Amino acid sequence: MKEISKISSHPGVYIFKDKKGKVLYVGKAKNLKNRLLSYFNASELDPRKRSMMELVKDFSYIVTSNEFEALVLEANLIKQYKPPFNVLLRDDKSYPYLKITVNEEWPKIEVARKIKKDGSLYFGPYVPAQSMWEALSFIRRNFSIRTCKYNLNKTIKPCIQFQMKRCPAPCARLISREEYIKKVEEVIMFLKGQRQELIDMLREKMFKLSEDLKFEEAARVREQIKRLERIFEQQRVVSQNLDDLDVFGIYVDNSNISVNILFVRNGLLVGSKDYLIKKVFFENLSELTFSIVESFYLKENLIPPPLILLEQIPDNSENLINWLSKERGVEIKIRIPKSDEEKALIDMAIKNAKIHLKHKISPIETTLYELKERLYLKSLPERIAAFDVSTLFGYHSVGSFVYWENGSFNKNYYRHLKIKETEGADDYSSMKEIVFRVINKFDTEEGVPIPNIVLIDGGKGHLNVALKVLSELKDKLNVYAIAKDPDRLIFPNGKEISLEDKKPSSLLLRKIRDEAHRFAISYHRKLRKKVTFESILEKIPGIGKKRRLILLKQYGSLSKIKEASEEEIAKLPSFNLNLAKKVLKYLQK
Repeated sequence: MKEISKISSHPGVYIFKDKKGKVLYVGKAKNLKNRLLSYFNASELDPRKRSMMELVKDFSYIVTSNEFEALVLEANLIKQYKPPFNVLLRDDKSYPYLKITVNEEWPKIEVARKIKKDGSLYFGPYVPAQSMWEALSFIRRNFSIRTCKYNLNKTIKPCIQFQMKRCPAPCARLISREEYIKKVEEVIMFLKGQRQELIDMLREKMFKLSEDLKFEEAARVREQIKRLERIFEQQRVVSQNLDDLDVFGIYVDNSNISVNILFVRNGLLVGSKDYLIKKVFFENLSELTFSIVESFYLKENLIPPPLILLEQIPDNSENLINWLSKERGVEIKIRIPKSDEEKALIDMAIKNAKIHLKHKISPIETTLYELKERLYLKSLPERIAAFDVSTLFGYHSVGSFVYWENGSFNKNYYRHLKIKETEGADDYSSMKEIVFRVINKFDTEEGVPIPNIVLIDGGKGHLNVALKVLSELKDKLNVYAIAKDPDRLIFPNGKEISLEDKKPSSLLLRKIRDEAHRFAISYHRKLRKKVTFESILEKIPGIGKKRRLILLKQYGSLSKIKEASEEEIAKLPSFNLNLAKKVLKYLQK
């Protein structure tokens, strides 16, 4: 680890890495030295920060000229590394826009996934994308504007869209450019939500056609007006006084963060997006809000609207505003609601975030929250380990260690342990030995991640032995004994809670205890079988350790040796026909 006292006090970006060099977290700081000191000061670490710092084995940093440069660099590094402890609004989908190429002589409408500074008009984003396809379908049926990508520098023969009356065929110059541009303007008014202006303009057009005795065309415009009025009635109007804005609703419950974003365009609620964020690090709600807004607009095709509404303005918001304004090309505003209409939008977004979290949280998370409350833990116990000792008549004492993580048993971290230092049936000494051997290697290259809870199969005596070992090694572990008849959990201070009820958290602890017991018993049986096998073979004249191991490797059990023929055994290394007859004759007794 680098010496923090030598680090610069200038603004910059710091990068935390694990033992393999993987980037865990990227952060920015006004004063790099002070920020890094706050992380490595163990006495001030909260549970979220501690859980991350337990994995940090190295860090690097980059000094910048000012805080704004640090923000831009941080955003680029987050996009590059996607660190697990940063706020990342993960979404593989790109948000679609409708694009009208007003920079062309004969503008067309098409779907765009990325916004380019090409002089075209972009409308969106549409979330979900289905609403965009519905809008495009309506435009194609009710407004005559081309959707093709043909080069119209030269006239060409009209396609089938002209026959279907969905395109006026500018490709064949069957419409004047002046008339065609009027149709394009109608589409723009529709997409901008200029409802009344569009209806009034079409009515005026209908009356003019009637006066010119063009009754068939006037009837088509009348039907177009009716269809527009129907679709306008179906649209969710938030307010005629609001233009384009995004509204962020953020709800935090323990380590889960739910985000709902409402997209309002021209006073219409055109869509919303939900995110559920877990296991991320943030200092406070202000930093979390900053990170969420930053992460959302990091997507390459997302251009922020002129106004972003938040329940709380984050610290250093001016840097965020400068960065987003640079992305958009014009100045944007970030503020809290001022009017009742804006306050209602924030309330709606927060309510949606709460509902989304309630529907998305898994049963195992509910169980872990229950366990956290029952055991008075500071953080969610996502990793639980358990020890058990199995002994038969004072012989073949063995220990087991099992590991439960994020809803399932992680058998990569299981350990079988032969009791080496304890003789006879001494459960306490055996427990002390296996706890020492396993926990001493926690969080090392050959060890396992530090669990949130350690269970000791046994009573108060077993717990005290384990606590004595742990006090010498890892004094911050939460350790409990889990006893039988009746099933109960014993705290270090002697308090007990019953596990006989049917609470999900009780069932989980019993399940982990039973798995540790099963794993110990399976090892116990394996050793007993091996010893029985070896002791019988050693009594056969001419069979020493080397030949016994050859038989063990070839056949695995006494019954399979009995089933073998003299000729098969005689073919094994160091064996002959005479010796094979002796083996089978002895085993037949």
